[in-house]
Amino acid sequence: MADATPAVRDVFLPVHAQESADDFVDIAVRAEALGYERVWLPETWGRDGVSLLSIIADRTETIGVGSGILNVYSRSPALLGQTAATLQERSDGRFRLGLGPSGPALVEGWHGVDYEHPLRRTREAVEIVRAVTRGETVEYDGDVFQVGGFRLRCDPPETPPPVDATGMGPKAVELCGRFADGWHALMLTPDGLADRISALERGTDLGGRSVDDVRVTLSLPCCVAADRERARTLVAGHVAFYVAAMGDFYRRALASQGYEATAEAVTAAWQEGDVAAARAAIDDDLLDDLGVAATPDTARDRLRRFAAVEGLDAVAVSFPRGANAEDVETTLRELAPVGG
Repeated sequence: MADATPAVRDVFLPVHAQESADDFVDIAVRAEALGYERVWLPETWGRDGVSLLSIIADRTETIGVGSGILNVYSRSPALLGQTAATLQERSDGRFRLGLGPSGPALVEGWHGVDYEHPLRRTREAVEIVRAVTRGETVEYDGDVFQVGGFRLRCDPPETPPPVDATGMGPKAVELCGRFADGWHALMLTPDGLADRISALERGTDLGGRSVDDVRVTLSLPCCVAADRERARTLVAGHVAFYVAAMGDFYRRALASQGYEATAEAVTAAWQEGDVAAARAAIDDDLLDDLGVAATPDTARDRLRRFAAVEGLDAVAVSFPRGANAEDVETTLRELAPVGG
């Protein structure tokens, strides 16, 4: 876990659909050339994340690859373990598995699975995945999962991949500190992030672990453009979408950081179909507290404010919904690690 050393820089590949699978791969290759540490690929309702990660691992050489995140409802823990072992092999040891419960809108609405015991399910999935990737015969009797006799038919990875988890509320983050190799943060201001890192530290203390062994990654919506208003409109729209249209997790996270009135205003406007009003409800100060939306001459300084949060290991530059190829390239280039 970071102390005085500034956070490294990762890339969160675009959540929004690209024209082809190769577009995702091209961004990963470009990120590698620019010196980014790792590329993370989300899996929502677009292309299958595991297939794309396999292609990315094949076409890159040094950059880390990771799932950010795979939910623990649509794949069994044994299958997630097989996936992690295979991607670790295919990437020559560069893979990091990110897992999480996602939310009921995705799990129940899209996968038809009851959204029950999300924190317990995530913890048990992580424990089973670890056993699988170590090559053990899995005998597991949990509250959610009962697995007996599973073992990889192939050799396990020489180095099992780290397993990260995500969580929004203090209790979920505390649990990440108790059992995960890393924690993924999203929709947090610098102050909110510092507060959650305190919860993570409580978790590592309770688990008898060192907080230095938990990699903290912040996914930060970023858009750098010559047109400042375009950048800010895109990032504000991205934030509004998450707060209002992706269940109530992000709305609650924003409210818990002192922005309850804003979270409610964004949600109300969005539900009425007034996307412009939802964006406008996010004022300039809050927008700068939740992301980087700036011109090239100020963007790097704005990113440093987040990277300087004590305890943060990596800032993952992510791209807002609606960002085009030029937006992505400019943002990647202007926020690249080379040059600080």
